[in-house]
Amino acid sequence: MNDTQKLAERLLAGERRALARAITLVESGREDHRAEAQGLLDRLSGAGRQAVRIGLSGTPGVGKSTFIEVFGMMLTGLGLRVAVLAVDPSSARTGGSILGDKTRMERLSRDPNAFIRPSPSQTHLGGVARRTREAVALCEASGFDVVLIETVGVGQSETVVAEMCDLFLLLLAPAGGDELQGVKRGIMEMADLIIVNKADGDLKPAATRTCSDYAGALRLMRKRPQDPDGFPKAMMVSALHEEGLKMAWDEMTALIEWRRENGHFESRRADQAQYWFEQDVRQGLLARLDTAEARATMARAAKAVASGEKTPTAAARDVLGTLKDG
Repeated sequence: MNDTQKLAERLLAGERRALARAITLVESGREDHRAEAQGLLDRLSGAGRQAVRIGLSGTPGVGKSTFIEVFGMMLTGLGLRVAVLAVDPSSARTGGSILGDKTRMERLSRDPNAFIRPSPSQTHLGGVARRTREAVALCEASGFDVVLIETVGVGQSETVVAEMCDLFLLLLAPAGGDELQGVKRGIMEMADLIIVNKADGDLKPAATRTCSDYAGALRLMRKRPQDPDGFPKAMMVSALHEEGLKMAWDEMTALIEWRRENGHFESRRADQAQYWFEQDVRQGLLARLDTAEARATMARAAKAVASGEKTPTAAARDVLGTLKDG
């Protein structure tokens, strides 16, 4: 029995150390490790295990870490196994990132039914996305029931997370009327549930107004075919006082069940698989430009363009032609 087969068997048995080792393997950029990781993923692909994948985004200071910890503890209290992953293309700066969440989420990190994994640092978004997708697959094979995927970056990273999860949550803090203007319409269109956190104490009236504002905005948006009546919706929680979390989970499970019964769940996953296939092909083509020979060809072509010897279009065609020949 080779090492990959042993690791696969340990992971299928739910061993946390095996899962940690497997994720380290898929995060590696070494060619031999990539081949080993692919062999491992191929072995696990027939396991047939599925988790609910929940994407989570939120503005800085909204209380994401507190929400994830308390929400995760509530889920493990219900007998579920929970994994927390991150998509963080800017994690080298660590500001607002999940890199410190093993200390900030101290209770959840000690829970035997929970697993927290920071994202790899100092890498481009495409690389982080691939590694996170593979980590999700490993968590599912290891028997986790819920995988929380947090996006720490802004802009494109929300789209990346939405394309690898079953539900997308947007976490917001109570704020004035201008807050609605500050959230991009595209992120709102991706959200299945908008959750206004910190709905407690002096902030409760502001949270109620914020929730009402977003509920009104959601009603004006075009209804999506994958949603039952009433979704997407806005609701309030207090992670600090652990209020509203069970109700939020009930809404999530109700939406998931409706999508399963109406065929939207599996079709969405099929669409996502096709999307990531196309992304992997694109990433592979870009990787072929990242060799010494390709860089030299690019440098010569760039020099010819700068001198006016070739047009940008002609030079690009020549470079692509060399890749085709290769």
